[in-house]
Amino acid sequence: MLTLDYDKLLNTPVADDPFPHVVVPDFVPPASLEAVLADMPPLRKRGSFPVDAVRLGPNAAALMQAMEAPALREAIAGRFGIDLHDAPTMVTLRGWTSERDGRIHCDSLAKRVTVLLYLNRETDAWARREGCLRLLRGPDDLEDFALEVPPVNGTLLVFPNGPATWHGHRPFVGPRYSVQLNYMTTDEKARSELRRHRISAFVKRLTLAA
Repeated sequence: MLTLDYDKLLNTPVADDPFPHVVVPDFVPPASLEAVLADMPPLRKRGSFPVDAVRLGPNAAALMQAMEAPALREAIAGRFGIDLHDAPTMVTLRGWTSERDGRIHCDSLAKRVTVLLYLNRETDAWARREGCLRLLRGPDDLEDFALEVPPVNGTLLVFPNGPATWHGHRPFVGPRYSVQLNYMTTDEKARSELRRHRISAFVKRLTLAA
């Protein structure tokens, strides 16, 4: 049975440098992580796939459902003191990183909160700090970071978005599974982004089937 460590999320302090965030190692405990990885599809194309555009085994599907469940929403809202009760959600899955990924950026402000869940085993690449997400103090220097998050072992990273929530990572090419959950605003920009992802889901179903 899939388990997630909500107690650890609720008891991990919120850090402020370089912007408010919380990092929860082993949010997906080891046994559950292995079950999820066994149920993940091989994704050998870069980009974010809506979860209904890929074939998931039962444990992976259960994880995606848990990402949108009230328990996680309420925990995140409480940790950051924000109201998310009516925020639309958007969940996407990434399974492959290319040399085009990792450039410094802030997420769209249509996304109120970004939640990243990393579903990879530890490898030499992560030890070399390739593909490890850095929370940055500015937009110009990938080495000016406050925190580096290896994308391994069911680690959960959560941060409210803002105009200075800069992040990126050093180049990495290869398999790199992550789930991204966003709590969206309710403005037209957010609705447009949700529509774009629904269209993208259809196109990506075709490319995966090719």
